[in-house]
Formats: sequence, structure tokens, C-alpha cells
Amino acid sequence: MGKSQPSAPDPAQTASAQGQWNSFTAQQQQAMNMVGQNSPYGSLAYTQTGSTSMTDPNGNQISVPQFTANTTLSPSQQAIFDKTQSAQGNLADLADNQSGMLKDYLSKPFEFNNQDAADWAYDMGKTRILPQQQQDTEALQRQLLQRGLRPGTDQYTAEMTRLTNAQTDQMNQLALNGRSQAFNEAAYTRSSPINEVTSLLSGSQVTQPGSTFASTPQTQVGGVDYSGLVNNNYNQQTAANNAQMGGMFGLGGTLAAGAMKYGLPLLSDRRAKEDIRRVGETDSGIPIYTYRYKGSPMSHMGVLADEVDDDMKVMGDDGLFRVYYDRVH
Repeated sequence: MGKSQPSAPDPAQTASAQGQWNSFTAQQQQAMNMVGQNSPYGSLAYTQTGSTSMTDPNGNQISVPQFTANTTLSPSQQAIFDKTQSAQGNLADLADNQSGMLKDYLSKPFEFNNQDAADWAYDMGKTRILPQQQQDTEALQRQLLQRGLRPGTDQYTAEMTRLTNAQTDQMNQLALNGRSQAFNEAAYTRSSPINEVTSLLSGSQVTQPGSTFASTPQTQVGGVDYSGLVNNNYNQQTAANNAQMGGMFGLGGTLAAGAMKYGLPLLSDRRAKEDIRRVGETDSGIPIYTYRYKGSPMSHMGVLADEVDDDMKVMGDDGLFRVYYDRVH
């Protein structure tokens, strides 16, 4: 037995309504954040340029507005922009012309002759290094003779060999350094035209002249929790219904509960009650009332015996009807 329970919200309808609120909130927030601007560099304006249509999960068509941001530069800034564009076009033309030259240039393999580099280094260094080495040799020979060491002796031969090896290492290092320098110069010469074209292609990127527009505060619009409101309302209705039915079954805390538990009839004759007020109905439509038994200050909730079927009630010895609440539905 109980008052009719509130119908649970339809998930699809709730979701659809929530989606519509979400879409409205998004459009409201977008409209509030699209702030036009005017500055010394130009102006920024948003205009609606159309709309797009989409289908929601329920098959309904939703129209969403579309906007375009339009930037208009001031005359001086527009002139700077035009010149920058022109300069970029000139660089592109130069790069295009030079790239045609690279086709033939790169078809020839890179060549480097180590022996030519060594000969170049030797020719460049011999005018200063060889005379110095000759002076070092003569000086060592005089020192050895002064020490009493003669050509042909082991000590003389060892000292002269040490000097010869050092001078040979010096000439080898000259050749190595010369080859390295010559290779770097040859590689630079080879890559120079390529680097020039690459620089022209990369160029200076064309950007909007002047300062960018100011950052405007972004408004955050709190969305409507429609689903939460629906569910909360349903829960409140259910709780109120359950509380009402709990009071009915309690009938003061013990009467109907005990009667239903043990299948006993409970006095429900209209003639035994007063202050009768209707407050609802059961699932089958039987009216539910609040009332007091005559002479009692306590309020109860229940049905009237004259409004239930015969199989739900019985007459007592006092001529008043009792109701089997476990049969009421």
C-alpha cells in the first residue's frame, strides 16, 4: 500500500534538455568573450557569418552560430604590412632564381685533394720554418762539439736523431693543419651558395606589424545543471512520498505497522474518527486521510473503511468496521 510514487525522469529527455542548456551556455559565454577592440594599430571585430547544423542523439537538428574575426589595420600599419609582403616576395624571387643555379652546381661532386693541400701548406711554411730548423741544427752541432762529442759517436748520433725527429713532427703537423684548413675553406666555398639560397627561402617571416591586440578578460559562465535539478526534484518528491507513507504505516508509530505485521484489522470506521482530511491516495486510488480518533489528541494517517472493498474490512462486535491494511494497495 502507498501513495503513487513519482515517475522517474526520462534519461533521454533529461539528457536532451541538458544538452540544450549546455549549448545555450556555450553560446552565451562565446558572445560575452568576443569583445571588439580599437587600438592605434587597427581594430578587431566579430561578425556572425552563418551557422552550422548538427544532429543530437535524439535526432533533433541543432543550429550553432558561426563567427568570423576581422582585423583592420590602421593606414600606417597597413603600409608597413604591404612593404613587408613586398620584401618577402622579392626574397622568394631571388631564391627561385638561385635555386635554378643550384641544380647544375650540385650535379658536380665535391672534390678535395689531400696532397695539393699538403703541398700548399709546405710551400706556405717552408720560407720561415726551414731556415729556423737549419739554425737549430747548426746550433746543436756546435753545442755537441763544445761538449767533446764528435760525429760518429753514439751520443752525437742520438742527439742529432732527436732533433731530426722533432723537426719532422713539426713539418707533419704543418701538413695536417694545412690540410684541415684547406678542407674547411673548400667545404665553405662549396656550401656558400646553398646557404645563401636557404637563407633567402627562410627569409624573415611576415607578421602583423605593430603590437598585438590586448588580451581581454575571459568570462566563465556557469552552466545550468538541468540534470541535477531534475534528479533532485525527483528525489525530493520520492522522499516526501516515502515520508508520507511512513507516517501512514506508522499511524502513531505502532498501530498500522503491528496490524500489517500480524494481519490484524485496525479500527478505520468513519464514525470513530474526527478532524478527517484527505492527503493523497494509494496506488489503486483509495483515498488517504489524516485524522484523530474521537477523544484522542494523537493524529494518524490511513484509509476509511467505507471506501475499501469488502474483502479488506471486517465489522467488530461494536458495529464499527476494521480494515486489514496488509490487503490495501
